[in-house]
Amino acid sequence: MALAEDMTKDAPGPDVADPVISVRDVSVGFATGQKVLENLSLDVRRGEILGFVGASGSGKSVLLRTILGLNRKQAGTIKVFGLDTDSIGDDERLSIDMRLGVLFQQGALFSALTVMENIQVPMREYLSLPKKLMDELALLKIELVGLPRDAATKLPFQLSGGMVKRAALARALALDPAVVFLDEPTSGLDPIGAAEFDELVGKLRDTLGLTVYMVTHDLDSLFSACDRIAVLGERRVLVEGTIDDMLRTEHPWVRSYFRGKRARSIVR
Repeated sequence: MALAEDMTKDAPGPDVADPVISVRDVSVGFATGQKVLENLSLDVRRGEILGFVGASGSGKSVLLRTILGLNRKQAGTIKVFGLDTDSIGDDERLSIDMRLGVLFQQGALFSALTVMENIQVPMREYLSLPKKLMDELALLKIELVGLPRDAATKLPFQLSGGMVKRAALARALALDPAVVFLDEPTSGLDPIGAAEFDELVGKLRDTLGLTVYMVTHDLDSLFSACDRIAVLGERRVLVEGTIDDMLRTEHPWVRSYFRGKRARSIVR
């Protein structure tokens, strides 16, 4: 466990432009022979909020799950914190996992557990802490994401949609990760709730020094919250850059997405 402790300490790292996650020539397919991703390459830079967008069914969540090690790739390399995930041992894999937080689609909270118990799941999985300390840490995360303290004892069905997202984010932050993956975090929220969630993510990034990988369809999130955007299409990253780069891109799908009818009200 010494290695895990060393890797979770804040230490001088590479410049912000250096990738925390590096994906090179990755291909992923299903047992049916259908290839979802092919020779895909992408960097996620330290301290940025990267928006990852693409058509429904294009493989956005597949790539996220592949980076996390939940899907098996057919080719290519993935490096996380500079370590090739194909050539590391169990201790190094554990150390990486402890530095990654995930908010899955729709929150994916355990329905039979309270908010506090949901947040404590990663703590119970990876750490050995007294219950009192886990309770204190869970309450800290609850306050950190803007939930009232009495949310701790509520079950998921007693929460609004926005509260579910915040509770799931608190669970993603349970182990003080360096990178947080958000899979459609504003899906199902009203415009005010979505804007407040985007603002919260930005504040947490600035306060905690997080790197955020955000899979989203939300144009407002892409415009207001993301430092860079990567567009998935044709089984690879078509284009990546700032929102201004997206607006200048002439690829038909990218142009339609960022300059189409639904984008008119927010295009600068």
